[in-house]
Amino acid sequence: MPYVFKGNPTHTLGVEIELQVVDRETLALSSSVQQILDRVPERWADQIKPELMQSYCEFNTGICTTVKDVERDLGEKLDWSRGVAQELGLNLCWGGTHPFSPWSEQRYSPGERYEWLTHAMRDISRRLVVFGLHVHVGVNSGDKAIQLCDRLLRHLPTLLALSTNSPMWNGRDTGLASYRSKVMEALPTAGLPYHMRNWSEYVWLVDHLIATNFIHSIREIWWDIRPHAEFGTVEVRVMDMPMNMPHLLALVALTQSLVAGISEDIDRGAYLFDCHPMIAKQNKWHAERFGMEADFVDPDTMKAVSAVETVRTLLDRCRPHAERLGCATELESVNDILENGTGAAHQREIYRRTGDMREVVSGLMELQQRHSPLGVPAAMNVETGKGSTPDGGSHGRIG
Repeated sequence: MPYVFKGNPTHTLGVEIELQVVDRETLALSSSVQQILDRVPERWADQIKPELMQSYCEFNTGICTTVKDVERDLGEKLDWSRGVAQELGLNLCWGGTHPFSPWSEQRYSPGERYEWLTHAMRDISRRLVVFGLHVHVGVNSGDKAIQLCDRLLRHLPTLLALSTNSPMWNGRDTGLASYRSKVMEALPTAGLPYHMRNWSEYVWLVDHLIATNFIHSIREIWWDIRPHAEFGTVEVRVMDMPMNMPHLLALVALTQSLVAGISEDIDRGAYLFDCHPMIAKQNKWHAERFGMEADFVDPDTMKAVSAVETVRTLLDRCRPHAERLGCATELESVNDILENGTGAAHQREIYRRTGDMREVVSGLMELQQRHSPLGVPAAMNVETGKGSTPDGGSHGRIG
Protein backbone atom coordinates (compact mmCIF):
# COMPACT_ATOMS: atom_id res chain seq x y z
CA MET A 1 0.00 0.00 0.00
CA PRO A 2 1.22 3.57 -0.57
CA TYR A 3 2.63 5.32 2.50
CA VAL A 4 2.62 9.07 1.94
CA PHE A 5 5.37 10.84 3.86
CA LYS A 6 3.85 14.07 5.19
CA GLY A 7 6.99 16.18 5.09
CA ASN A 8 7.68 19.10 7.41
CA PRO A 9 9.38 22.24 6.08
CA THR A 10 11.08 22.84 9.46
CA HIS A 11 12.70 20.65 12.10
CA THR A 12 9.71 20.42 14.41
CA LEU A 13 9.87 18.25 17.52
CA GLY A 14 7.76 15.62 19.19
CA VAL A 15 8.89 13.71 22.27
CA GLU A 16 7.61 10.47 23.81
CA ILE A 17 8.64 9.31 27.27
CA GLU A 18 7.84 6.10 29.14
CA LEU A 19 7.64 6.32 32.93
CA GLN A 20 7.46 3.61 35.57
CA VAL A 21 4.31 3.44 37.73
CA VAL A 22 5.65 2.66 41.21
CA ASP A 23 3.88 1.94 44.50
CA ARG A 24 4.85 4.68 46.95
CA GLU A 25 5.25 2.31 49.91
CA THR A 26 6.92 -0.75 48.40
CA LEU A 27 8.69 1.09 45.54
CA ALA A 28 7.84 -1.88 43.31
CA LEU A 29 6.19 -1.54 39.92
CA SER A 30 2.41 -1.28 40.21
CA SER A 31 -0.06 -2.37 37.51
CA SER A 32 -2.14 0.73 38.22
CA VAL A 33 -1.76 2.91 35.14
CA GLN A 34 -5.49 2.76 34.38
CA GLN A 35 -6.22 4.65 37.60
CA ILE A 36 -4.12 7.51 36.26
CA LEU A 37 -5.56 7.28 32.74
CA ASP A 38 -9.12 7.46 34.10
CA ARG A 39 -8.32 10.97 35.35
CA VAL A 40 -6.59 12.34 32.25
CA PRO A 41 -8.20 15.60 31.02
CA GLU A 42 -9.90 15.36 27.63
CA ARG A 43 -7.37 17.71 26.02
CA TRP A 44 -4.60 15.18 26.74
CA ALA A 45 -6.55 12.01 26.02
CA ASP A 46 -4.35 11.08 23.04
CA GLN A 47 -1.09 12.22 24.68
CA ILE A 48 -1.08 10.35 28.02
CA LYS A 49 -1.56 6.70 27.15
CA PRO A 50 -1.09 3.09 28.23
CA GLU A 51 1.69 0.91 26.92
CA LEU A 52 2.24 -2.84 26.67
CA MET A 53 2.37 -3.30 30.45
CA GLN A 54 0.02 -1.80 33.02
CA SER A 55 3.01 -0.68 35.09
CA TYR A 56 4.10 2.09 32.78
CA CYS A 57 2.64 5.23 31.29
CA GLU A 58 3.52 6.98 28.04
CA PHE A 59 3.54 10.78 27.76
CA ASN A 60 3.65 12.46 24.34
CA THR A 61 4.10 16.11 23.51
CA GLY A 62 2.15 17.92 20.87
CA ILE A 63 4.01 19.33 17.86
CA CYS A 64 6.75 21.60 19.22
CA THR A 65 8.96 24.12 17.45
CA THR A 66 11.72 24.41 20.04
CA VAL A 67 13.17 22.44 22.92
CA LYS A 68 11.71 25.04 25.27
CA ASP A 69 8.28 24.14 23.88
CA VAL A 70 9.01 20.51 24.78
CA GLU A 71 9.91 21.55 28.33
CA ARG A 72 6.68 23.52 28.73
CA ASP A 73 4.53 20.77 27.23
CA LEU A 74 5.99 17.89 29.23
CA GLY A 75 6.32 20.00 32.35
CA GLU A 76 2.61 20.74 32.47
CA LYS A 77 1.64 17.09 31.95
CA LEU A 78 4.17 15.80 34.46
CA ASP A 79 3.10 18.31 37.12
CA TRP A 80 -0.51 17.18 36.69
CA SER A 81 0.35 13.48 36.70
CA ARG A 82 2.59 13.79 39.74
CA GLY A 83 -0.29 15.20 41.76
CA VAL A 84 -2.70 12.50 40.59
CA ALA A 85 -0.18 9.74 41.29
CA GLN A 86 0.35 10.99 44.84
CA GLU A 87 -3.41 10.94 45.47
CA LEU A 88 -3.41 7.29 44.37
CA GLY A 89 -0.42 6.27 46.50
CA LEU A 90 1.82 6.02 43.43
CA ASN A 91 4.94 7.64 42.03
CA LEU A 92 6.18 8.03 38.46
CA CYS A 93 9.83 7.04 38.22
CA TRP A 94 12.39 7.86 35.50
CA GLY A 95 14.74 5.07 34.44
CA GLY A 96 15.32 2.58 31.64
CA THR A 97 14.50 -0.46 33.79
CA HIS A 98 13.06 -0.98 37.26
CA PRO A 99 15.87 -2.12 39.57
CA PHE A 100 14.11 -5.05 41.24
CA SER A 101 10.51 -5.74 40.13
CA PRO A 102 10.39 -9.09 38.27
CA TRP A 103 9.35 -8.81 34.63
CA SER A 104 7.40 -12.05 34.97
CA GLU A 105 4.98 -10.47 37.45
CA GLN A 106 3.90 -7.57 35.23
CA ARG A 107 0.43 -7.51 33.66
CA TYR A 108 -0.32 -6.78 30.02
CA SER A 109 -2.53 -3.88 29.02
CA PRO A 110 -5.78 -4.87 27.28
CA GLY A 111 -6.14 -4.31 23.53
CA GLU A 112 -6.10 -6.21 20.26
CA ARG A 113 -2.63 -5.02 19.24
CA TYR A 114 -1.09 -6.03 22.55
CA GLU A 115 -2.85 -9.40 22.42
CA TRP A 116 -1.34 -10.07 18.99
CA LEU A 117 2.10 -8.97 20.15
CA THR A 118 2.08 -11.17 23.23
CA HIS A 119 0.81 -14.16 21.25
CA ALA A 120 3.41 -13.68 18.51
CA MET A 121 6.41 -12.87 20.73
CA ARG A 122 5.64 -14.90 23.87
CA ASP A 123 8.24 -14.35 26.61
CA ILE A 124 10.16 -11.89 24.46
CA SER A 125 7.21 -9.52 24.79
CA ARG A 126 6.76 -10.33 28.49
CA ARG A 127 10.31 -9.11 29.13
CA LEU A 128 9.59 -5.69 27.61
CA VAL A 129 9.40 -4.00 31.00
CA VAL A 130 11.71 -1.26 29.74
CA PHE A 131 11.38 2.48 29.40
CA GLY A 132 12.76 4.74 26.69
CA LEU A 133 12.94 8.26 25.28
CA HIS A 134 11.85 8.73 21.66
CA VAL A 135 12.53 11.99 19.79
CA HIS A 136 10.78 12.91 16.53
CA VAL A 137 12.36 15.59 14.33
CA GLY A 138 10.55 16.94 11.27
CA VAL A 139 12.07 16.50 7.81
CA ASN A 140 10.81 17.54 4.41
CA SER A 141 10.63 14.28 2.45
CA GLY A 142 10.64 10.51 2.72
CA ASP A 143 13.89 10.22 0.77
CA LYS A 144 15.51 12.71 3.16
CA ALA A 145 14.23 10.69 6.12
CA ILE A 146 15.85 7.53 4.76
CA GLN A 147 19.15 9.34 4.17
CA LEU A 148 19.02 10.72 7.70
CA CYS A 149 18.44 7.28 9.17
CA ASP A 150 21.54 6.08 7.33
CA ARG A 151 23.75 9.03 8.27
CA LEU A 152 22.61 9.10 11.89
CA LEU A 153 23.62 5.46 12.32
CA ARG A 154 27.13 6.43 13.44
CA HIS A 155 25.74 8.75 16.13
CA LEU A 156 23.24 6.36 17.74
CA PRO A 157 25.83 4.78 20.09
CA THR A 158 26.79 8.25 21.33
CA LEU A 159 23.17 9.17 22.07
CA LEU A 160 22.71 5.85 23.85
CA ALA A 161 25.86 6.27 25.94
CA LEU A 162 24.72 9.71 27.13
CA SER A 163 21.28 8.40 28.11
CA THR A 164 22.29 5.10 29.76
CA ASN A 165 20.09 4.54 32.79
CA SER A 166 19.28 0.82 33.04
CA PRO A 167 22.07 -1.09 34.80
CA MET A 168 19.77 -3.01 37.17
CA TRP A 169 17.37 -5.85 36.29
CA ASN A 170 15.44 -8.27 38.50
CA GLY A 171 17.32 -7.21 41.62
CA ARG A 172 20.80 -7.54 40.13
CA ASP A 173 23.46 -5.30 38.66
CA THR A 174 23.70 -6.62 35.10
CA GLY A 175 27.17 -5.18 34.49
CA LEU A 176 25.73 -3.21 31.56
CA ALA A 177 25.01 0.51 31.50
CA SER A 178 21.93 -0.07 29.29
CA TYR A 179 20.32 -3.45 29.84
CA ARG A 180 17.15 -2.02 28.30
CA SER A 181 18.85 -2.01 24.89
CA LYS A 182 19.59 -5.73 25.06
CA VAL A 183 15.99 -6.49 26.04
CA MET A 184 14.74 -4.47 23.07
CA GLU A 185 17.15 -6.19 20.67
CA ALA A 186 15.41 -9.51 21.30
CA LEU A 187 12.52 -8.26 19.15
CA PRO A 188 12.91 -9.44 15.53
CA THR A 189 12.41 -5.95 14.07
CA ALA A 190 14.37 -3.97 16.67
CA GLY A 191 17.97 -2.79 16.91
CA LEU A 192 20.02 -0.88 14.36
CA PRO A 193 18.32 -0.25 11.00
CA TYR A 194 19.47 -1.58 7.65
CA HIS A 195 20.87 0.57 4.88
CA MET A 196 18.22 1.59 2.35
CA ARG A 197 18.53 3.62 -0.81
CA ASN A 198 15.30 5.63 -0.72
CA TRP A 199 11.74 5.89 0.56
CA SER A 200 10.44 3.52 -2.11
CA GLU A 201 12.68 0.73 -0.84
CA TYR A 202 11.41 1.27 2.71
CA VAL A 203 7.78 1.08 1.53
CA TRP A 204 8.56 -2.07 -0.45
CA LEU A 205 10.13 -3.66 2.64
CA VAL A 206 7.19 -2.82 4.91
CA ASP A 207 4.68 -4.07 2.33
CA HIS A 208 6.62 -7.33 1.99
CA LEU A 209 6.71 -7.89 5.76
CA ILE A 210 2.96 -7.26 6.05
CA ALA A 211 2.10 -9.42 3.02
CA THR A 212 4.01 -12.35 4.49
CA ASN A 213 2.34 -11.86 7.90
CA PHE A 214 5.66 -11.13 9.57
CA ILE A 215 4.26 -7.88 10.96
CA HIS A 216 0.73 -6.48 11.06
CA SER A 217 1.53 -2.80 10.50
CA ILE A 218 4.31 -0.32 9.94
CA ARG A 219 4.24 0.36 13.70
CA GLU A 220 5.95 -2.98 14.31
CA ILE A 221 9.24 -1.75 12.88
CA TRP A 222 11.04 -1.02 16.16
CA TRP A 223 14.44 0.06 14.88
CA ASP A 224 16.65 2.38 16.93
CA ILE A 225 15.83 5.05 14.35
CA ARG A 226 13.02 4.94 11.82
CA PRO A 227 11.09 7.23 9.46
CA HIS A 228 7.56 8.11 10.50
CA ALA A 229 5.33 8.73 7.47
CA GLU A 230 2.28 10.14 9.25
CA PHE A 231 4.25 12.63 11.35
CA GLY A 232 6.80 13.47 8.65
CA THR A 233 9.71 12.82 10.98
CA VAL A 234 12.70 10.71 11.76
CA GLU A 235 12.17 9.06 15.13
CA VAL A 236 15.26 8.39 17.24
CA ARG A 237 14.39 5.53 19.60
CA VAL A 238 17.78 4.31 20.83
CA MET A 239 17.90 6.19 24.15
CA ASP A 240 17.14 5.00 27.66
CA MET A 241 14.74 7.09 29.71
CA PRO A 242 17.24 9.53 31.28
CA MET A 243 17.26 10.44 34.95
CA ASN A 244 15.84 13.98 34.91
CA MET A 245 14.41 16.79 32.80
CA PRO A 246 17.70 18.67 32.19
CA HIS A 247 19.26 15.51 30.76
CA LEU A 248 16.16 14.83 28.67
CA LEU A 249 16.20 18.35 27.21
CA ALA A 250 19.93 18.09 26.51
CA LEU A 251 19.39 14.88 24.55
CA VAL A 252 16.46 16.39 22.64
CA ALA A 253 18.57 19.44 21.76
CA LEU A 254 21.46 17.26 20.60
CA THR A 255 19.11 15.14 18.48
CA GLN A 256 17.39 18.13 16.86
CA SER A 257 20.74 19.82 16.15
CA LEU A 258 22.17 16.62 14.66
CA VAL A 259 19.20 16.18 12.33
CA ALA A 260 19.32 19.83 11.27
CA GLY A 261 23.04 19.69 10.56
CA ILE A 262 22.94 16.44 8.62
CA SER A 263 19.90 17.62 6.67
CA GLU A 264 21.89 20.70 5.67
CA ASP A 265 24.81 18.48 4.61
CA ILE A 266 22.47 16.41 2.43
CA ASP A 267 21.01 19.52 0.80
CA ARG A 268 24.44 20.84 -0.18
CA GLY A 269 25.62 17.45 -1.42
CA ALA A 270 28.30 16.87 1.23
CA TYR A 271 29.86 13.43 0.82
CA LEU A 272 29.89 11.05 3.76
CA PHE A 273 31.72 7.76 4.05
CA ASP A 274 29.33 5.02 5.09
CA CYS A 275 29.56 3.78 8.65
CA HIS A 276 30.15 0.06 8.29
CA PRO A 277 27.25 -1.81 9.96
CA MET A 278 29.66 -3.90 12.04
CA ILE A 279 31.35 -0.76 13.37
CA ALA A 280 27.96 0.71 14.32
CA LYS A 281 26.99 -2.55 16.00
CA GLN A 282 30.24 -2.79 17.95
CA ASN A 283 30.02 0.86 19.02
CA LYS A 284 26.46 0.31 20.20
CA TRP A 285 27.58 -2.71 22.21
CA HIS A 286 30.27 -0.61 23.89
CA ALA A 287 27.65 2.04 24.73
CA GLU A 288 25.37 -0.64 26.17
CA ARG A 289 28.15 -2.21 28.20
CA PHE A 290 30.19 0.77 29.35
CA GLY A 291 28.03 3.89 28.87
CA MET A 292 30.21 6.99 28.94
CA GLU A 293 33.24 4.85 29.82
CA ALA A 294 33.07 3.34 26.32
CA ASP A 295 35.63 3.58 23.56
CA PHE A 296 34.20 3.90 20.06
CA VAL A 297 35.71 3.28 16.65
CA ASP A 298 35.63 6.50 14.64
CA PRO A 299 34.00 5.49 11.31
CA ASP A 300 36.19 7.96 9.39
CA THR A 301 39.63 7.29 10.89
CA MET A 302 38.95 3.72 12.13
CA LYS A 303 40.80 4.63 15.34
CA ALA A 304 39.53 4.17 18.89
CA VAL A 305 38.28 7.33 20.61
CA SER A 306 36.67 7.73 24.02
CA ALA A 307 32.95 8.36 24.32
CA VAL A 308 33.68 11.61 26.14
CA GLU A 309 35.91 12.85 23.31
CA THR A 310 33.28 11.77 20.78
CA VAL A 311 30.61 13.78 22.60
CA ARG A 312 32.78 16.89 22.84
CA THR A 313 33.56 16.74 19.14
CA LEU A 314 29.88 16.35 18.38
CA LEU A 315 28.97 19.32 20.58
CA ASP A 316 31.44 21.51 18.68
CA ARG A 317 29.83 20.53 15.40
CA CYS A 318 26.26 20.96 16.65
CA ARG A 319 26.58 24.36 18.34
CA PRO A 320 25.96 26.50 15.22
CA HIS A 321 22.77 24.55 14.48
CA ALA A 322 21.64 24.73 18.10
CA GLU A 323 22.05 28.52 18.03
CA ARG A 324 19.84 28.72 14.96
CA LEU A 325 17.24 26.38 16.48
CA GLY A 326 17.14 28.22 19.80
CA CYS A 327 18.38 25.29 21.90
CA ALA A 328 21.98 26.32 22.59
CA THR A 329 21.44 26.49 26.35
CA GLU A 330 19.87 23.03 26.47
CA LEU A 331 22.64 21.60 24.27
CA GLU A 332 25.26 22.79 26.74
CA SER A 333 23.52 20.74 29.43
CA VAL A 334 25.12 17.71 27.78
CA ASN A 335 28.19 18.87 29.70
CA ASP A 336 26.30 18.18 32.93
CA ILE A 337 26.14 14.53 31.90
CA LEU A 338 29.89 14.56 31.16
CA GLU A 339 30.73 16.23 34.47
CA ASN A 340 28.19 14.65 36.84
CA GLY A 341 27.41 11.28 35.29
CA THR A 342 24.63 9.34 33.63
CA GLY A 343 21.73 7.73 35.41
CA ALA A 344 23.52 4.38 35.21
CA ALA A 345 26.54 5.79 37.07
CA HIS A 346 24.29 7.27 39.76
CA GLN A 347 22.34 4.04 40.22
CA ARG A 348 25.56 2.11 40.72
CA GLU A 349 26.87 4.67 43.18
CA ILE A 350 23.67 4.46 45.25
CA TYR A 351 23.81 0.66 45.25
CA ARG A 352 27.50 0.69 46.18
CA ARG A 353 26.70 2.87 49.22
CA THR A 354 23.53 1.10 50.36
CA GLY A 355 23.44 -2.43 48.93
CA ASP A 356 19.67 -1.99 48.66
CA MET A 357 17.74 -1.92 45.37
CA ARG A 358 14.89 -0.06 47.05
CA GLU A 359 17.32 2.71 47.87
CA VAL A 360 18.21 2.78 44.18
CA VAL A 361 14.54 3.41 43.32
CA SER A 362 14.32 6.09 46.02
CA GLY A 363 17.49 7.64 44.65
CA LEU A 364 16.09 7.67 41.12
CA MET A 365 12.98 9.50 42.29
CA GLU A 366 15.11 12.00 44.17
CA LEU A 367 17.44 12.53 41.21
CA GLN A 368 14.56 13.23 38.83
CA GLN A 369 13.62 16.18 41.06
CA ARG A 370 17.12 17.65 41.05
CA HIS A 371 18.12 20.25 38.51
CA SER A 372 21.81 19.46 39.04
CA PRO A 373 22.48 15.86 40.11
CA LEU A 374 25.09 14.88 42.65
CA GLY A 375 28.53 14.59 41.11
CA VAL A 376 29.59 11.22 39.75
CA PRO A 377 32.34 11.19 37.08
CA ALA A 378 30.89 10.92 33.59
CA ALA A 379 33.20 8.13 32.55
CA MET A 380 32.69 5.96 35.63
CA ASN A 381 34.30 2.57 35.10
CA VAL A 382 31.64 -0.03 35.85
CA GLU A 383 34.24 -2.46 37.21
CA THR A 384 36.63 -0.22 39.18
CA GLY A 385 34.60 2.91 39.87
CA LYS A 386 37.45 5.05 38.53
CA GLY A 387 36.44 7.97 36.36
CA SER A 388 38.18 9.76 33.53
CA THR A 389 37.29 12.83 31.50
CA PRO A 390 39.63 13.15 28.51
CA ASP A 391 39.37 16.29 26.50
CA GLY A 392 38.99 16.63 22.77
CA GLY A 393 37.00 18.23 19.98
CA SER A 394 37.14 19.53 16.44
CA HIS A 395 35.02 21.44 14.00
CA GLY A 396 33.59 20.36 10.68
CA ARG A 397 30.53 18.89 9.05
CA ILE A 398 28.11 16.90 11.16
CA GLY A 399 28.66 13.64 9.21
